[in-house]
Amino acid sequence: MSGRYLRNALRRERVWLATMQTRHPWVQPTDLRMMRRALDLARMAAAAGEVPVGAVIYREGEIVAEAANDREATRDPAGHAELVALRRAGERLGRWRLHDCRMAVTLEPCPMCAGALVNARLGGLVFGAFDPKAGAVGTLYDIPQDQRLNHRLPCAGGMLAPEAVGLLRSFFAARRGSRANKAR
Repeated sequence: MSGRYLRNALRRERVWLATMQTRHPWVQPTDLRMMRRALDLARMAAAAGEVPVGAVIYREGEIVAEAANDREATRDPAGHAELVALRRAGERLGRWRLHDCRMAVTLEPCPMCAGALVNARLGGLVFGAFDPKAGAVGTLYDIPQDQRLNHRLPCAGGMLAPEAVGLLRSFFAARRGSRANKAR
């Protein structure tokens, strides 16, 4: 990558962060750094044939746990990156309440994952791509803000969305292409 490309990318991220902080004052540069790590995990998942979703749980700038989708490898229907990361964080910290932790995930959580985040008492969530088919953090549902539940967590969506959306689109385009070639 050229120096100009990196400078422009950093400039875009600073502008995005400033815009995000006007709507969500709790968002910090650490959240952006963790989202970059989640994108790296998503790329690794795609390379392994998994839907490219990565999740990082962190506390005070330190990674507590991280995961990528592993449903194909583990044959586990609950092998979503968010759930795997929550389990690992609970094991590492020796507790299920994660009120002092945040999560960065590349795709808006589904109802199952959003419910788990609420039940884990997570302290905050940032995510990349919105999910029009299964999003439960503002798109189809808004589970983390549901007043009927006993915990609500601050959420901010759209962080590094172009990269997250690009990963998902290219993954599914490649999958459709390989299926078309098999049909011939």
